[in-house]
Amino acid sequence: MSRSYVAENDAARARLKAFVRGVSDGTMARAIGHGWTVGAALAHLAFWDRLWLAKFDEFERTGAVRIPPVEGFVNGMNDGMRPWWLSIAPGEVRHEVVAAAEAVDGKAESLPDGLVEAILSARPRTLVRAVHRRQHLDEIDRALAGSVDAQPHRKAPSDPYRPDLATGARPGPKSYLSTGW
Repeated sequence: MSRSYVAENDAARARLKAFVRGVSDGTMARAIGHGWTVGAALAHLAFWDRLWLAKFDEFERTGAVRIPPVEGFVNGMNDGMRPWWLSIAPGEVRHEVVAAAEAVDGKAESLPDGLVEAILSARPRTLVRAVHRRQHLDEIDRALAGSVDAQPHRKAPSDPYRPDLATGARPGPKSYLSTGW
C-alpha cells in the first residue's frame, strides 16, 4: 500500500513553516479577500487539521471510518468560525497552524494500514492534508502579490483529490475558503 501522502504532507508542512517563520504581524492582519486575512486563513488551516486529527483518533478508537458529509456544512462552519479566527493573535496563529499540521501529519503517517486503506477509498484528501495547505498558501501568495487572480476559486485549482474542482464547481454558496475540509 502506498503512503505517498506522507511525502506530500511533509513538503506542504515545510512550506507552511517557512511561510509562518517569515510573516510579520502586519502581514498576518492583511486582507486577502471576502473578509479574510492572512491570519484567519492560517487559523482556518489549523482548525481543519485539528478536526481531521480528532476524526483520525475516532477512526482508530472505533475501527470504523465514517467521513462526515462536510460538503453540506463547510461554508457555514467557515463563516461561523471566521470572526473568532480574525480575533486570534498572530503569534498564537503561527504556533497553532504549525502544531496542528505536525500533529495531524504524524497521526496520518502512523495510522494502521487497514484504516489508511479505508480512508483512502472513502476520501483521499482527508489524509492528504497537503492539498488544503497548498490551496490556501497559493491563494495567500497570490493575494500578497496583488495578483488579479488572487480571489480564491476564480480558476479551477488542480486537485486530483477533488475532481469536482476541475470543472470549476463549488461545493456551496460563495465563501472564501469554502473547500476547507
